[in-house]
Amino acid sequence: MKTERDGDGVLEESSSQEPELYSPASPGPQQEPISTYFEEKVPIPEDDMTKLFSFRKLWAFTGPGFLMSIAYLDPGNIESDLQSGARAGFKLLWVLLGATIIGLLLQRLAARLGVVTGMHLAEVCNRHYPTVPRIILWLMVELAIIGSDMQEVIGCAIALNLLSVGRIPLWAGVLITIIDTFVFLFLDKYGLRKLEAFFGFLITIMALSFGYEYVRVAPDQAEVLKGMFVPYCSGCGPTQLEQAVGIVGAVIMPHNIYLHSALVKSRDINRANKKEVKEANKYYFIESSIALFISFLINVFVVAVFAEAFYGKTNMEVSLQCNETGSAHSELFPANNETLEVDIYKGGVVLGCFFGPAALYIWAIGILAAGQSSTMTGTYSGQFVMEGFLNLRWSRFARVLLTRSIAIFPTLLVAVFQDVQHLTGMNDFLNVLQSMQLPFALIPILTFTSLTSLMNDFANGLVWKIGGGLLILVVCAINMYFVVVYVTALNSTVLRERERVCVWRCLIALGVSRLDFRGSVQYPPSVLMDEQPEFDS
Repeated sequence: MKTERDGDGVLEESSSQEPELYSPASPGPQQEPISTYFEEKVPIPEDDMTKLFSFRKLWAFTGPGFLMSIAYLDPGNIESDLQSGARAGFKLLWVLLGATIIGLLLQRLAARLGVVTGMHLAEVCNRHYPTVPRIILWLMVELAIIGSDMQEVIGCAIALNLLSVGRIPLWAGVLITIIDTFVFLFLDKYGLRKLEAFFGFLITIMALSFGYEYVRVAPDQAEVLKGMFVPYCSGCGPTQLEQAVGIVGAVIMPHNIYLHSALVKSRDINRANKKEVKEANKYYFIESSIALFISFLINVFVVAVFAEAFYGKTNMEVSLQCNETGSAHSELFPANNETLEVDIYKGGVVLGCFFGPAALYIWAIGILAAGQSSTMTGTYSGQFVMEGFLNLRWSRFARVLLTRSIAIFPTLLVAVFQDVQHLTGMNDFLNVLQSMQLPFALIPILTFTSLTSLMNDFANGLVWKIGGGLLILVVCAINMYFVVVYVTALNSTVLRERERVCVWRCLIALGVSRLDFRGSVQYPPSVLMDEQPEFDS
């Protein structure tokens, strides 16, 4: 045994068998920014390090991945799922599976960055990008968070309206969402694990609610498996193609990369011990895989329900059924032979018309759980992003008040002056808004996790650099296609001009300080010093 003095001047005794050490390029624990979420850290049990797997350790690491997975279950994703089923049947389930796998690989990068460096993505951007690109990145990510926030508020308001049989108007549902968010966000004062358990409870409610609909409708299991594992779409046209692109855009959300890289800091890991860091990366990946598998199953429930029950249905068929059951919402469906168009509001109504009132109310409970859980994680994302990019330390109350106000105001105006069709119609615009911000998360996360000067032995290898670069290129191309289709349909000159600057904004996300139109780009010294990222295509 020998006595050592640590960085804080505290004497410690250490064994002669010292752990394997390596020198992290990032600041030590005493220099790490203090985020409000991390008033406590979950200890990791000291099992035998030679064991390949420990359920005790997996349980200790369980939490951040499930909070991250809630972004895959927000009302925007649920609406994309039900529209996929109603428009394409089971034919696009393989797209949902592929998008979820891509999301898992991207979340792996986010978790590794947080574990290895002790900083989340916004903090790393703050330290490596110059002022102008950093501010632009922050604004773009905040815009994505606000767009997601609005979807979640819309979902909660619609769920409350359905549960109250219209007695709670949409504007009142928006206001109620403000209040309950303030209440629930302070649950972490009772302990981090209790907060994570509450999110687990909300995910369980979603699984039971949408699982009930799945059992009630009883879709053809052979068709579900075929649609999931056979990449085909026979007889599909532009509508189905746009829906497939929309699935990818709804699943992979930019602010979720920032969120996950911050959540993994909640575990007590000795980053000076290479074996502990490697072990943490392993268990976080396992936990994220389990969490995203559960979220995938819930999404499959929704797609399969609407594929089995409403694919190929016309407005006339639905209107007649709703009239026969005495539904008060039959006027939502015009008496024509056009293909049924559904959203999260109409989805609940048609379930009630065909499968009874219980199906409607249980659907609304699931949407309420989805909206409430995602609006809480969205607020955490906003707090991490603001603190990281701007090095601000706002109080929890001030942060929640700001994000709620920005998201609530436009939603409240629509809720007061328009009907539910206009409120749910905002989801398409908000999905496009988030798709345009995607490069501002994907490019930085691949860039920084590829830097040996930052990640040391945990930097991306050549395969990850090439594969990750191609993967991000494909995802960004798919999302830009979604944006182009949406903007073209609007025939808006202003939005088309914004579309043309997307390439320039992607370069800013890489840290370019200015463009040289003679054919070159210039990187800031801070990025060049940290080793220029390698991208292969």
